[in-house]
Amino acid sequence: MATQAPPYRPVLPGFPPDDTAHGNGGSAIAVTMRYAPLAFLLAMFVPVLEIDGQPVPANWGRVVTSVALGQHHVHVHVPYLMPSRIGVAETTVLAVSGRTVELEYRAPLLSFLHGNLGVPPQRYPGLAAAVALLVLAIVLLGCGCIGIILSAMS
Repeated sequence: MATQAPPYRPVLPGFPPDDTAHGNGGSAIAVTMRYAPLAFLLAMFVPVLEIDGQPVPANWGRVVTSVALGQHHVHVHVPYLMPSRIGVAETTVLAVSGRTVELEYRAPLLSFLHGNLGVPPQRYPGLAAAVALLVLAIVLLGCGCIGIILSAMS
């Protein structure tokens, strides 16, 4: 699926104005890479961004890269301990003259899930499962503490 900037985009959140830096007919791809606060350990890892198979220097946050006009393949993942790559996400975009294609990448909350990459806003993959696991861990911890207290009292 190709993402194309429309000929007219109003100045609203999510619809940035024409990119004057590319007024000479060039184009750019902007990828905003984020991780959820529950996945704070991902801050220790630098995400990998590739456009058309070529690595692009990246970090968490917004990365803008000038590209030629036409179709481009965008790939993002996060190098990790086990598995070695998490949150793999890919898309194809169409870069048009004088426009910046805005993409957003969201890293997953569970390491075995794919990431989300596309037109903003995106959702964090695995949010419901991660919250359920966190609640379960808190309930089990609470039950364990209550069991210890009750056994100490008897």
